[in-house]
Amino acid sequence: MEGNHQRLEQNQREKPLSFISIVIITGFVGGVLWSSLALLAHYFNFTDIRPNMILEPWALGDWKRGWIGTVFSLITIGLISIGAALLYYALLRKFDGFWVGLAYGLGLFFLVFYVLNPIFPGVQSFWKLSWNTLITTACFYLLYGVFIGYSISFEESERGAREELAENGNS
Repeated sequence: MEGNHQRLEQNQREKPLSFISIVIITGFVGGVLWSSLALLAHYFNFTDIRPNMILEPWALGDWKRGWIGTVFSLITIGLISIGAALLYYALLRKFDGFWVGLAYGLGLFFLVFYVLNPIFPGVQSFWKLSWNTLITTACFYLLYGVFIGYSISFEESERGAREELAENGNS
């Protein structure tokens, strides 16, 4: 018996993830999750836009319209979403409630479909998109914003509460 020199694996505590790691994971998962649901909405004809639109300005060939292009698009949106989550973390993480996330999602929607629309040749201009496409896509962006915003703001408030508890416990 080795006594105190060896700790049981079950008694060891895992080191918690850093806040930035959680933001990165949240961003990637949020991007893949909501773009996958948007793909499902496309299959059911709620929207004319597929996640594959992200590849149009950069990728050549017909592969981007097939299943490999779809998988690559979902992963690419997940990676881009990390940047959106980091932006939220940098600017808005201290705000509580889902309204800030909702506004963030709406802002991203207008950024992509109104401001950046010209770089996506396969997407009609904002004013020519069908109502179904606009409403469905805007809802996905709103839900994405709430997902990112609420996740990051919740983690921020939880960390603040843990730090306050640790300070009060040690005084």
